[in-house]
Amino acid sequence: MKSKTLTVSIITTLAITSALFAKDVNLDTIVVSSDFREQTLSQTSANVSVITEEDIYNRASESFENIIGQTPNVNFTSGASRAHYIQIRGIGERSQFKAPVNPSVGLIIDGMDFSQSALGVTLFDVSQVEVLKGPQGTTFGANGLAGVVSLQSNQPTKETEAHIEATIGNYNKQAFGAAVGGTLLKDKLLGRFSIYKNSNDGFMDNSFLNREDTSDIDELTTKGQLKWLVNDKHTIDLNLIHVDVDNGYDDFTLDNTRDSHADEPGKDRQKTDALSLKSTYQINSKMHLESTISASKSDLEYGYDEDWSYVGEFTESLYPYSSFDQYLRDRKQIDFDIRLISDKEGRIFSNSTDWTVGAYLKNFSEDLTRNYTYLDSPYTSEYETQNLAVYGQLDKHLDDKFTVVTGLRVEKWDAEYSDSDNFSIDTDEVLVGGKLGLEYRQNDKSLFYTTLSRGYKPGGVNADNSLSIEAIDYETETLWNLDVGLNSDHLDDKLQSRINFFYGQRRDQQVKSSIAQPRDDGSVKFTDYLANAAKSHYFGLESELDFYPMENLHLFSNIGLLQAEFDEYVDPNPDAYDAEGREPAQSPKYQYNLGFDYIFADAWMFKADVEGRGSYFFSNRHDAKSDSYNLMNSSLSYSTGQWSASLWGRNLSDEDYQVRGFGSFGNNPSKLYATETYTQLGSPRTFGLTISYDY
Repeated sequence: MKSKTLTVSIITTLAITSALFAKDVNLDTIVVSSDFREQTLSQTSANVSVITEEDIYNRASESFENIIGQTPNVNFTSGASRAHYIQIRGIGERSQFKAPVNPSVGLIIDGMDFSQSALGVTLFDVSQVEVLKGPQGTTFGANGLAGVVSLQSNQPTKETEAHIEATIGNYNKQAFGAAVGGTLLKDKLLGRFSIYKNSNDGFMDNSFLNREDTSDIDELTTKGQLKWLVNDKHTIDLNLIHVDVDNGYDDFTLDNTRDSHADEPGKDRQKTDALSLKSTYQINSKMHLESTISASKSDLEYGYDEDWSYVGEFTESLYPYSSFDQYLRDRKQIDFDIRLISDKEGRIFSNSTDWTVGAYLKNFSEDLTRNYTYLDSPYTSEYETQNLAVYGQLDKHLDDKFTVVTGLRVEKWDAEYSDSDNFSIDTDEVLVGGKLGLEYRQNDKSLFYTTLSRGYKPGGVNADNSLSIEAIDYETETLWNLDVGLNSDHLDDKLQSRINFFYGQRRDQQVKSSIAQPRDDGSVKFTDYLANAAKSHYFGLESELDFYPMENLHLFSNIGLLQAEFDEYVDPNPDAYDAEGREPAQSPKYQYNLGFDYIFADAWMFKADVEGRGSYFFSNRHDAKSDSYNLMNSSLSYSTGQWSASLWGRNLSDEDYQVRGFGSFGNNPSKLYATETYTQLGSPRTFGLTISYDY
């Protein structure tokens, strides 16, 4: 309790400090490009956290989910070899089994939509990650109810560049990456290519199979970029990605340890090929046209040993069971986006208003084959959606200080579903999102803003004909969100601050629930479903500080506070858990990342940070919670000329913490299937050495 009190005190103090030190200083130089127009970070009214290339390099040993999880009010859910799902301000999916899922948090890589396939994300050769928080209804539509994460790879340059990187670490970690780029045809064609291979044995021991690699990581990512300089007014960019992930999955045990007894370890695989083609054409001095087409194909496998044991581990008198569950998915997606964007000379309404108009088309399909011990034959389903949207935004400059921002998106959503149980359903609806904002630029150093935005998440179907009529389908969820923030630099360029207060209301909230029905052999049949079970509200604070008290010392803090609560909770299943009055799942009340980096002897840098997260509910269908935790990370780096080396360590105190949990059922025959909480542990202490060369 003392530790928690101290943590909250630190968070409160730092948040107040960021508000008190708002003074005139210089502008920062980080450019945010996820919106219609590029802006520097301190001058954008979007509530966005930016992870720069330097930040990514300094955290070379960490996974994608760990890095973005250090930004304020961003959480993630594992339940697999790595996290498939992101939550922003407590909103986001936690798993997918039988039924199709529409994402609450969008994930974009170089213009390609990976929202349904996050397992394939690596950060090698990535220049910047932007985490946009709150509804992104105008820009991203149905994918952006809670926010959007956008990754931008290093782009081709005229000069020849190369980067080589190698890592070794405990748990047999081995990683190698190489990137090279430059001019292919003088003044006409630029290119870049990268490849990254990452592997380790995982953190589980399977004592039954006498193996240490049943939860291994085996990931390969290749990327290619071409930039065609057609002429002075026209540029065409081609981006290609190939992802091949072949991870093991053997992370749950009957005693919540790292010692598995499973005789059929699972798999968590993904193969994705994706491309995007973007054309930027300067029509005249008043406007330019951007058009992007992207396509992707993904084959995924997710399977696990459901009983977490081996045949013969328990006597027959305890009624043990043995089963394996496997989900094979084939996903295809095509996106087309075209937008006309004004330039400064193209402002309308007496040269006061920037404008954007655009149209968007998306076609997505997902074919599922489920192989399950308790099925007589494989279960199959087909799900297809088509989106057609038009959108626009006006940025009216009232004077040199005040700007009013208005955005609107109207989207037609069609969905078709059918399965091998002879169940089919077609749905269609019109969805509306947008925003209204006011910006006040006090000077070149300070920006105050407030934004009211509306986001939406389409309704869908529950893939089980055993459900009641009321639970077969569910309606669209909407989110109204208010952000009030201040971006400013302070103390003669030594302190940079971004602080944001937010409040949101969710209506027709989509809540994942399930019905647990014991079988005669002791196992439990789970029927998952989504329902419009609730409405809720949330509010909180997000603060990001960078302080340079000396030229060679950098202090930083990233802090998120969140208070969320179900105002109403009505489940179509009368026996369901009643969560009214408590916070939704994956909504920790606080999280933080505090640290520093110090440069000494010109070439050496020492970095240390502490990240922490409060306790949160694993699910909305039971009251099982995670423990709060604090993790210590550190690195020592040396750079000389084109070479650099980094000795790093994560979770140095080797703290046990949970990244997924299940409750309200029993799976242990030796305890007569008594109801327990089962959890998956996060990464233990890891350490290693990374060496790189830049040309």
